[in-house]
Amino acid sequence: MTEIAPGTLVDDRYKVLSRLGSGGMADVFLAEDHQLGRKVALKLLHRRFAEDAGFVERFRREAQAAAGLQHPNVVSVYDRGEFDGTYYIAMEYLPGRTLKQLIREEAPLDPVRAIDITVEILKAARFAHRRGIIHRDLKPHNVIVDDSDHAKVTDFGIARAGASDMTETGSIMGTAQYLSPEQAQGHVVSAGSDLYSIGVVLYELLTGRVPFDAEAAVTIALKHVSEPPVPPSAITPAVPAELERVVLWTLDKDRARRPADADQLISVLEEVRAQIVAGAKGQRTAELTALGIAAGVAAEYPAIAASAGVVPEAAPQPWPEDAVLPDEGEEPVSEDRKRRGTWLWIALAVALLAGAGVAAYLLTRPAKAVVPTVVPLPLNDARTVLQNDGFSIAVLYVQDNHSAGTVIAQDPAAGLKADVGSTVSLTVSNGPGSVSVPSVAGLTEQQAKRELKQQRLKVGRTITEASATVPPGDATRTDPQSGQSLPVGSSVTLFVSSGPASVPVPDVTGQSQATASSTLQGAGFTVTSTSQESSTVTPGNVISQSPSGGSNVKPNSTVNIVIATAPSTATVPDVKGSTAASATGTLTGAGFKVTQKTIDTSKQNEDGIVLSQSPVSGQTVKKGSTVTIVVGHFKQTTTTTTTPTTPPPTTTT
Repeated sequence: MTEIAPGTLVDDRYKVLSRLGSGGMADVFLAEDHQLGRKVALKLLHRRFAEDAGFVERFRREAQAAAGLQHPNVVSVYDRGEFDGTYYIAMEYLPGRTLKQLIREEAPLDPVRAIDITVEILKAARFAHRRGIIHRDLKPHNVIVDDSDHAKVTDFGIARAGASDMTETGSIMGTAQYLSPEQAQGHVVSAGSDLYSIGVVLYELLTGRVPFDAEAAVTIALKHVSEPPVPPSAITPAVPAELERVVLWTLDKDRARRPADADQLISVLEEVRAQIVAGAKGQRTAELTALGIAAGVAAEYPAIAASAGVVPEAAPQPWPEDAVLPDEGEEPVSEDRKRRGTWLWIALAVALLAGAGVAAYLLTRPAKAVVPTVVPLPLNDARTVLQNDGFSIAVLYVQDNHSAGTVIAQDPAAGLKADVGSTVSLTVSNGPGSVSVPSVAGLTEQQAKRELKQQRLKVGRTITEASATVPPGDATRTDPQSGQSLPVGSSVTLFVSSGPASVPVPDVTGQSQATASSTLQGAGFTVTSTSQESSTVTPGNVISQSPSGGSNVKPNSTVNIVIATAPSTATVPDVKGSTAASATGTLTGAGFKVTQKTIDTSKQNEDGIVLSQSPVSGQTVKKGSTVTIVVGHFKQTTTTTTTPTTPPPTTTT
């Protein structure tokens, strides 16, 4: 089960409001579409299946198949995508209950009401069948019914155009209680398979239970293949005989003897409905024959025929020529005896007819032949192979990823025996087909990529371009442009807005402040200014600007200009003869900086006194300049006195 708290925002668009239900593959939530302001049913694949390519493909097919089915009796699919490690489908939200809930609460239904609901389901199936899509899992759980009994079919999770309904592992897709016999055996399905499932639904509406049930799905499947259903009237006596015959007709094991298509079944049900409403009674042999429940079928399904009241009509029989007729005085033959005699003749007639039918079938039945394998041959080769083996062909074209003209499915399947001269239905690929490039203008880059991916197109390159109307990061257009038809899988270039186009900044250096400001404002810029002393630029003119002239920037950007001012000057005061401390105070007070040098002096009165300065006093220089002062440092001089040395006396020997 997928755990998503109310208030969760799925894919930056769908706000989860509450849980609606849970199924074997996915959970369904009620959500609000923030972009379109409507409620949707959000179906999220269980995370344990998200890494299974087969389940993901099945989930993708559901959205793809249903998205192309816009019909009053089909639940609309709006969107699909990825979220938090799994996949979702956004569908039409329908307040109401499933048909299964209705059956549990109200079955058995009035026959007219049951017919009306069934006809709405058939209209959805007819619409899908005409587009080459077989639902494969029609059941009350997949039908939503509103308070007016308006029905809509949902869950095209295993729907696919034409190809086999078997997974790679060989498991059968569908729900056991509603499987057609061919699905139960793993054979190729057809529109007739959906009609069988709808027949099961009608049976359940009329009786409150399914025709075949058991604890094990395999047991149920075997019953679909080999057991006749209990007639609905045996469970619900109020089921009219003509409606019962229609139910049994749809549940025929042989799909060739079921209704030819949804149109035929709708027509017959509407006729039966009219008869029920009008209170029509009786049975017509011609109607029975048209419905496939005449004497020939009665021999094969005696229980069904007997329960439906099917007895071949026989003309009244005369007495045999050698019969002894009663004299006037003899006791007349009793009415019971007459009836027994009549039934004996009727039984004899039925036996003769059945025997004649069996004999005729044995004498005229066509030869059987093994259906050859023609998947995945080109159509022309498949036609030649089948015709050489004595079969006719019927072709259904569908779009898929195979090469155009390739046979992708056949019915009957290869290896089965079929009557020579019978028809083998081939499903042939029309190739991947083409799709229309969607409009992505105004979507975010990620939303645009997802939209293109959902249309089975690839994003080849992403290019940024300036746009004065589309916010930065949103898509502006595609190449090829929206609306153009492309083969499935084609690459599309996506263009994303970088915001408004850049414009060059005018160069205003050297201009007066007034002229420079006017020029920049005229080009759409905001102007700020600062000042700076300059000895080289005329005061009031622009020394520099930022951004510099010629730079490309966004419109309405701010440009700062630096305006020249005249440098300030001052006269250097005379500090010569002052103490170092006094001189420093005088110079800094006048706006100068001071550096000090020391020189030795032998004069004690020059110790700590400024002996010289540079610049000299009286000179006019720029304020802030440095004045160097030279300060004396007294150093005493030392005098050395030399004493004569007297040589020692000389001694004479």
